[in-house]
Amino acid sequence: MQNDKKDDLGNIKKLIKKIQHDYPQFRVIEGKKFAFRPPKTIIVGPFAPFCELTLLHELGHALCGHKSFKLDLERVKIENEAWDKAKALAVIYKVPIDEDYIQDELDSYREWLHKKSRCPKCGLTRYQTIDGLYHCPRCENFT
Repeated sequence: MQNDKKDDLGNIKKLIKKIQHDYPQFRVIEGKKFAFRPPKTIIVGPFAPFCELTLLHELGHALCGHKSFKLDLERVKIENEAWDKAKALAVIYKVPIDEDYIQDELDSYREWLHKKSRCPKCGLTRYQTIDGLYHCPRCENFT
């Protein structure tokens, strides 16, 4: 088991070097968790299973030009876009694609959005307006 961890660590370090070579416009640094900090910083978190794929996901955000989102639904959209880009990059960098892992990651955002959009009073799905506020068609008075 120890050798597997060393191999994984070696693989991610090699991938980081390749990415830094291929995309010198981005800076790759270590941090507490994987993230993309616009406009040019990719943070590599703890080395865990699927860390190579997760790194490609963060690179996907960078290459797609993701900066921020106004509506919560936009966040789900950009996460999907970044995973689509990660899958294409995985083919190029010969990183195994684990569709179950990707769907689990996307599910976390889908569940977050579902929970956030549920009306705490009646349970109906609310809608979000451009100002970021959620509104319930049942509980709010629209006159």
